[in-house]
Amino acid sequence: MAKLYFHYSTMNAGKSTVLLQAAHNYVERGMQPYLLTARLDTRAGEARIASRIGIGQKADTFAEGEDLFSKIETRLAQGPCACVFVDEAQFLQVEQVWQLARVVDDLDVPVMCFGLRVDFRGELFPGSATLLALSDEMREVRTICHCGKKATMVVRMDASGAPQRAGAQVQIGGNESYVSLCRRHWREAVGDK
Repeated sequence: MAKLYFHYSTMNAGKSTVLLQAAHNYVERGMQPYLLTARLDTRAGEARIASRIGIGQKADTFAEGEDLFSKIETRLAQGPCACVFVDEAQFLQVEQVWQLARVVDDLDVPVMCFGLRVDFRGELFPGSATLLALSDEMREVRTICHCGKKATMVVRMDASGAPQRAGAQVQIGGNESYVSLCRRHWREAVGDK
């Protein structure tokens, strides 16, 4: 029976590595996965999922307003698909998460989503909030703060290295812009004592 999965974490926890390994496991067993990533995130190149450890894979993309149920239904018409993998799932819109739930329920295809749970302000992304509400299974991909405790938050740094407290929820970046921290050190970084 197909399920909707949400693998969540902070920045730099290895979510894309886990996704790529799981997709590789399907291929090794002669099954075809379908990989999707956010069109707006081109850090690894266009239509590509990549990990900080150097592995990567070509992927299809999704954009704001795109009907993912129809997109996946079209992919299924081209041949078997054992599982759908979605990277950067925090960028999904609420209705797109519902469309992925319909893929699981109506097309009987498992969907594994990988993304951030909260933004640099400590607020849920709309896509992540909906995944937390609708997913059949959720798994935390863990990483650590500089103090050794589990990192659950992320701070956005400006060009001079100062933590930002305000700004647009979506700003594409990596290690040059974001640092994963435990809640206590996140609070210290943003001045919330």
